[in-house]
Amino acid sequence: MITIGPYTVTLLETCRFGLDGGAMFGVVPKTLWERAYAPADAKNRIPMAAKVLLLRSADRTILVDTGNSPFMSQKLQDIYGITFADYTLEASLAKHGVAAADVTDVILTHLHFDHVGGAVLADGTPRFANAKHYVQRDHYAWALNPTEKDRASFMPEMYQPLFDRNMVELLDGPGQVLPNISVEPLFGHTQAMQGINVSDGQTTLFYPADLMPTGAHVPVPYVMGYDNHPLTTIAEKKKLLPRIIDEEWIVVFEHDALRDAARVVMGDKGPMLSEPIVLTA
Repeated sequence: MITIGPYTVTLLETCRFGLDGGAMFGVVPKTLWERAYAPADAKNRIPMAAKVLLLRSADRTILVDTGNSPFMSQKLQDIYGITFADYTLEASLAKHGVAAADVTDVILTHLHFDHVGGAVLADGTPRFANAKHYVQRDHYAWALNPTEKDRASFMPEMYQPLFDRNMVELLDGPGQVLPNISVEPLFGHTQAMQGINVSDGQTTLFYPADLMPTGAHVPVPYVMGYDNHPLTTIAEKKKLLPRIIDEEWIVVFEHDALRDAARVVMGDKGPMLSEPIVLTA
């Protein structure tokens, strides 16, 4: 746990799952990504986490993303190796004394199932009934009519109930959303995914979602095959990494099963991780 401005900042575990290592690292050879991250299982899946950010101040309780849904079909849970045996969103919130009704705001980086899955209950009602949810308008338009590239990642039953109940504020581009919290749309992974910055002018935490889903994705060429526009992802990383390094941002790796966060430094072969930072309890 750290403090930035008015917020205590904690990272919550919500589940573990697995995705194809080749898809996670695109054109990077398996011998390299296994060395950089973790060995694959018999189905070529690598261990993945779905961690969400909890920000608490005197008057707000904020989540960034909500993890996977425990209400997905068993077939899909088996395909993605999703397990809630060790972690759930409910248990992680309860561990920190937070009830669903306490959450005032939910910032969704994007609407793929592994980021929005915890927002809606099995009966279709919103989990965080008192919360305003934030999504980029351009991204929601994409979710309504996605391409074949990421169509399977959008499951409307996990987010449409929020829109039907007018619980979503659609954002138009970059800017401050809440005190000390700003968003920056990114276009490589999917249309107008938003990265999150939490800053008090001294310390900055960056939650890049699927721009850098694990610490092994910090090097510029390590780009996911899942990205709609991998060259755009490369350009976005090349633009952001100098600032991340120069200003010593803490970068949170939402899907990294091995580490929570780290600062990034410039090494002999390009950007690389500094010492890991623990944000989970």
